Amino acid sequence: MTSPVDDLPPPMPEPVGAPVAAPVAAPAVPEPLMAELAREFLRERRQERRWRNVWRFFWLGLAGLVAYSAWTQGRHVTPSTTPHTALVEVRGEIAADTEASAELLLAALKDAFKDEGAQAVVLRINSPGGSPVQAGIVYDEIKRLKQLYDKPVYAVVEEICASGAYYIAAAADDIYVDKASVVGSIGVLMDGFGFTGLMDKLGVERRLLTAGENKGMLDPFSPVSPKQRAYAQAMLDQIHQQFITVVREGRGSRLKETPDTFSGLFWNGEQAVNLGLADHFGNLDYVAREVVKAEDVIDYTPRDNVAERLAKRFGAAAGAGAVKALRELAPMR
Repeated sequence: MTSPVDDLPPPMPEPVGAPVAAPVAAPAVPEPLMAELAREFLRERRQERRWRNVWRFFWLGLAGLVAYSAWTQGRHVTPSTTPHTALVEVRGEIAADTEASAELLLAALKDAFKDEGAQAVVLRINSPGGSPVQAGIVYDEIKRLKQLYDKPVYAVVEEICASGAYYIAAAADDIYVDKASVVGSIGVLMDGFGFTGLMDKLGVERRLLTAGENKGMLDPFSPVSPKQRAYAQAMLDQIHQQFITVVREGRGSRLKETPDTFSGLFWNGEQAVNLGLADHFGNLDYVAREVVKAEDVIDYTPRDNVAERLAKRFGAAAGAGAVKALRELAPMR
């Protein structure tokens, strides 16, 4: 029995000396063009390397400025033995991580008080207030430094000295204002929003789970219970009483109390003097010249330098870029 394969005809033998197909050759590139392409490639690589090195040095330089800024923070003023008036600015919101934070103000106050040439310390205030905690820390430190160094402290109000800013000013021996300055607002507030009615209209259900019956206290999406409202009010009243005590201690018999004194109202400078919330009219130059008798004013307030501004502007990107540059320094040529 034969298979189908056996029925196939035998393969035809290839003729001896048959020509072999030659491979197709690539078209030749002229040597001048090859040379030009090579030069262009090298030029692009050099340009790319040059810009990469520029950015490396930029990030390293920025990192160096930030490091230098951190090292020099708090070293803004060179102590002077010549008689002068020491100035500390209280500007903007009194809160952590601001120019009027307790951390920065305390550092400036310590430098100002311990400087032998400083005849007095002047707080130039232009602030609507802020954190009672931050203001209380500054107030307590001023009282401590006054007792330690026996130097007078004056507060000079520019546009506004309200709430927590007045809390700080109460530590001064005298408060100077302009007739149109805004002074007062001796009170405490806690604000927020409530969305329960709106949620009902939109058909939105609030699902809040807590461990502890008061953990969700003052949640804006839940109704306020009378018990929690009373607790929050009691806390505010206690902080308010602390504020009142500080003002009474600082102003003493000069304060002419009325039912509105601690109500949260504020007054212009002229009214503040009449009410005993301030003492005199005058600005920084007047106080330095006529009261302290030292016209030379040295500012002890910490300032943002160039490195600090760059650090805030670029933020984490600066650190990331510096780290990347450091890692790439090894293969640099």
